[in-house]
Amino acid sequence: MSEQVTAEAAARELGAFLERCREQIAQRWADAPLFRTVFTVSRDEAVEACKAVVDALCEVASSGRLEDVAAPGFDSVREQLGRMAASRAGSGFGPAQIADEAAGLRVAASELLRHESNGPAGREAHEVLLALTVLMGTLRLVIMQTSLNAGEELIARQRLQLLEVATPVISLWEGVVAVPLIGTLDSARSQVVMEALLHAIVEQRARYAILDITGVPTVDSLVAQHLMKTVAAARLMGADCIVSGIRPAIAQTIVHLGIDLSPVLTRGSLADALAYALAQQGVEVSRTVAGANPR
Repeated sequence: MSEQVTAEAAARELGAFLERCREQIAQRWADAPLFRTVFTVSRDEAVEACKAVVDALCEVASSGRLEDVAAPGFDSVREQLGRMAASRAGSGFGPAQIADEAAGLRVAASELLRHESNGPAGREAHEVLLALTVLMGTLRLVIMQTSLNAGEELIARQRLQLLEVATPVISLWEGVVAVPLIGTLDSARSQVVMEALLHAIVEQRARYAILDITGVPTVDSLVAQHLMKTVAAARLMGADCIVSGIRPAIAQTIVHLGIDLSPVLTRGSLADALAYALAQQGVEVSRTVAGANPR
């Protein structure tokens, strides 16, 4: 029971110390690489960022949850800490180096704690210093955890952006849009295709939507299912969907798998699909013989 009381008292004293020395700690941390490389507009900006972190540590210490990375006190600075770690990672620093820089913040605070004239003495000073070490270790974990989460979110955003770039919706004619698909069509990409196509149908008031699969290497039951869902969704939005570019090998695969595409309107090429869509709108399409002089 005495050890618990001592630990609680040390945490409270640590919180009081951080509050008293907030300005001094912030001034020292502002020159640390972890802060300096992120807040480059002015040193004052870095100092204010450091103060926010000190305030968070003070709140955590006062709550007594020194080893809890989920302590509410960290919530206000998680985004900032993640941005700091991401900036260092972008400069070529690995996780171990970033962790070392985070651990280095403890030195400045420890020196102030040892030299503070109004601080505790003897055994109590040792307990407070130990509490500071524990708290700074937790801060280090929070920085690394936030950095990893930010990295995962960045990868997810980049992947979605690549999917969107790889599935452009093209306006071929008034009321006619097309999506030329190239590469493998999986569940994630199929969802992006459907969303992009439906958005284009609404935005351009398209009556016909063409899904061209000339560049899709293989078609299996899963790909066919995705195509059927996209066609059905387009119909619900008031547009007829045409699938074009079914090559002989893919046609054989579809037959072999027993996939029924009879409800789907198909054409051999994107040009044929466009010609059909235009004809349905009363636009006459004629072929010009090469070398002939138009009259």
